[in-house]
Amino acid sequence: MVKDMRRKDREIKDYNKMMKIIDQCDCIRIGFQEPQGTYILPLNFGYESQEDQLTFYFHGAKEGKKVELTKEQNIVGFELDTKHELVQHQTACGFSYLYQSIIGKGKLEILDTKEDKIQGLTKIMSHYSDKADWTFAEQMVNSVNVWKLTVTEWSCKEH
Repeated sequence: MVKDMRRKDREIKDYNKMMKIIDQCDCIRIGFQEPQGTYILPLNFGYESQEDQLTFYFHGAKEGKKVELTKEQNIVGFELDTKHELVQHQTACGFSYLYQSIIGKGKLEILDTKEDKIQGLTKIMSHYSDKADWTFAEQMVNSVNVWKLTVTEWSCKEH
């Protein structure tokens, strides 16, 4: 579900443009809630969009804080951004920054099957290359976790 935002003048609702912005991003940030505050992780990612359902994939170690936090909560926030450019001005308050960003929430899970993990890893590799037919050694697939983030709400903004 695409969520409406306050700054209608900066909101992007065109789905194809939103997908192009995601294509240009090189990092997704996932936000977990902890008792001490928010824990934010920058991650490499891949994604797919099927029938307006956006899904992100990322990978990491089989143990550690990200694994523990995923066990504790399955709803997380996320953010991506690109096209950063400083706009200078004669006065301090006249300075601005150009960007494109996507924010949202989604359901996070660790994938279990080899096939699902390979699908996620393939999406990650496809995002950073022009190739979609990667092969993965079984040892490598078994040595990592692959996460799936099914987006439940999101919005896109441009300045």
